[in-house]
Amino acid sequence: MSQNEMQGVLCMYKPAEFTSFDVIGKLRGILKIRRLGHTGTLDPMATGVLPILVGRATRVCDILPNQDKTYRAAVQFGWETDTEDVWGNKTRSYPAMHVTKAALESILPQFVGEIRQIPPMYSAVSVNGKRLYEFARKGTEVERPARMVRVHAISLEEWNENNQTAVLSVSCGKGTYIRTLLSDIGKALGGGAVMTALCRTKASGFTLEQCFTFLEVQQMCQEGTLREHLIPTQALFAGFPALHLSEKLSVLYGNGVKLSLQQLEGISPKEDQYRVYGADSSFYGIAVADRENAVLRVGKNFK
Repeated sequence: MSQNEMQGVLCMYKPAEFTSFDVIGKLRGILKIRRLGHTGTLDPMATGVLPILVGRATRVCDILPNQDKTYRAAVQFGWETDTEDVWGNKTRSYPAMHVTKAALESILPQFVGEIRQIPPMYSAVSVNGKRLYEFARKGTEVERPARMVRVHAISLEEWNENNQTAVLSVSCGKGTYIRTLLSDIGKALGGGAVMTALCRTKASGFTLEQCFTFLEVQQMCQEGTLREHLIPTQALFAGFPALHLSEKLSVLYGNGVKLSLQQLEGISPKEDQYRVYGADSSFYGIAVADRENAVLRVGKNFK
């Protein structure tokens, strides 16, 4: 199998000062593969887990079932910037603000669950057909509608009262801005806060321990072991139950035929989406149980 025929997930460790697109660009040069994508943007100064989709796995981008992420975020209390992080322009300071560990821990539960969040001006959110950062770069602030996001958990990992700094572990759903979360926590404590560092420790079920550096990927290519380090595409759908087809049904399904649900073993009345495997145990893709018409509809194939 040539590198252009490979598919799967390559977990990368994104270094600081690289955009997610920069990572894609550099990998295209290393891997000599054009068909690459990623599962979620990281700000340039952030580091950590960036799952890269290789080959046909890029078809997952719009149907990724697990979009939860976990971050380790450093914060300093007592001031604000126009970007809500330490790399922006200072806009206000709060010299009288003094946060205690007890006060911080008592406020954190207010930011767990479904919360309202106003996207920061320096973000890729579109308003009136333009990205917010385009307005921000021109010094224009526009009204942004609040969005509902989900924070699963927040815990205090480190605390320094003298320096008024903390490190928080945050587990959250899609679309959550961590720097905005920290800024809002600062406001709730009677002042301001800025993010000083951010590392994504988990994304789409993958962890830092599974990540590779550019140097390691270059070495894999030189040794011809890249394929061995790709995580199978099916891992992205590990939460879906599996359907194993007979040889006859494999041929029909492979040709796009809708299979009768009554023909299939393993269909559950509580599950609608499935991982589908052929008679040779190869992964075909995902499918949806159409209850109304009693058929299994092909979702997306990766074979």
